[in-house]
Amino acid sequence: MFPRPGLLRSCYATLYSCGPTVYDHAHLGHACSYVRFDILQRILSRLFGITVIHAMVITDIDDKIIRRSWEENVCSTIIASMYEDEFKRDMLSLKVIPPAVYLRVTENVHHIVAFIERIIQNGKAYATKEGDVYFDVQSIGDRYGKFGGAAEPQGEPGECSCPDFALWKRSKAREPYWESPWGRGRPGWHIECSTVASSMFGSQLDIHSGGIDLAFPHHENEIAQSEAYHQCGQWFTTRLQKYKILLDFLKSYSASEFRMFCLLTKYRSAIDYSDSSMSEARTSLGSISTFIHDAQAYMKGQLQCSPVQEAFLWERLAEAKSSVINALAEDFDTPRAIGAVMNLIYHGNCQLQPVSVCDGAARSPAVFAAMVSYIRDIMDVFGIDLLHSKEADAASHGGSLEGVVEQLTSFRSEVRAFALARQDGPTAGSSNKPGLYPERIPLLKACDALRNDLAPLGVLIKDRGATSTWEITRGKQM
Repeated sequence: MFPRPGLLRSCYATLYSCGPTVYDHAHLGHACSYVRFDILQRILSRLFGITVIHAMVITDIDDKIIRRSWEENVCSTIIASMYEDEFKRDMLSLKVIPPAVYLRVTENVHHIVAFIERIIQNGKAYATKEGDVYFDVQSIGDRYGKFGGAAEPQGEPGECSCPDFALWKRSKAREPYWESPWGRGRPGWHIECSTVASSMFGSQLDIHSGGIDLAFPHHENEIAQSEAYHQCGQWFTTRLQKYKILLDFLKSYSASEFRMFCLLTKYRSAIDYSDSSMSEARTSLGSISTFIHDAQAYMKGQLQCSPVQEAFLWERLAEAKSSVINALAEDFDTPRAIGAVMNLIYHGNCQLQPVSVCDGAARSPAVFAAMVSYIRDIMDVFGIDLLHSKEADAASHGGSLEGVVEQLTSFRSEVRAFALARQDGPTAGSSNKPGLYPERIPLLKACDALRNDLAPLGVLIKDRGATSTWEITRGKQM
């Protein structure tokens, strides 16, 4: 992405998204596309102070919708409404911020007709005697095809075989239609986006987002139509790039895990979905959560460590903040930003090595509090709420769950401390240092067995010398 000059210095930016054609369930291509755009929008608004004015079109009339309505023997408006509602629910489950406004094609046909009339007046389109209207590709010379690919014949069998593409399609039997100066018909596929974006934002658009698979012909044709209408040299300055059914996917992975998957790849890159890539995302989230848990245990005095190199950690924190900002300012390089966060966590973990006996050395909880606060803040910018997601998860399984685990771990710690107590003298048959009471060893083994049995159930107990900490890990793969 290459922002227009001054974009990061202005107070707002306009963003138009090609929304879904609502004829079927959302798939992973939709999910990855819209989550990536959501991350970029959050970065612009939360880190760079830019208010993003976002509009999205819903394509609720299209050849695919019409065919699906015939197959289901229902009105096309019912098909479109049903899948539009499902799409919005899916986006909500992925924590995608909705646009300022959704605009349906069927509610903007009168604008589309006027848009086409202007293009004809500007000498860039023509109507046929049958009632179709085509964009005249030759009228814009060699500018066509430079954006998304070579110009090729478009349209359906029996229609125009030249590179010209339809702006208005005449009505056919059983198809929905609207009145126009060229007779009854409906909009072509590409004209809707040019019209809606122009009606919202005028002749200049800051950011246009859409799937990489739509680069040609859809985005190519959008540019041609819009520049022909506005008679300008460049309609928008920035384009963002963008398969398994989404509902099935969300049964196996959380919204935060999918969002991390998107963060670990450049937004311009193709989707490389696999079990290994999702496992990497899950592991990264787990590493972040585990560090925060361990840091909190240290701050509470539950984790005893060797003296911490506090100045070194303050330096690493400042370095991480700078690296994240620089990465995101350079074409929204989220993989490099996440790498900087993970590097900070690595250095923190290196300082959180538990020791069995504490020598009373000075502790450094403040630097870990600062690290945890920053990591939570930057992940919240990315749409991953490390704080409230765990609380919501626990609340959904009963508000007393954490209290029960706390009491269980406390009781186990007392039993374990009793079992670990040393005898005053050497054990039988040994002249070395005092050992454990033999009769208490079964208690120690029972404590270990309880810890191991609880792990698959989502309760992770960590023994740290004479004390123990716990973490609810529900939703992670152990």
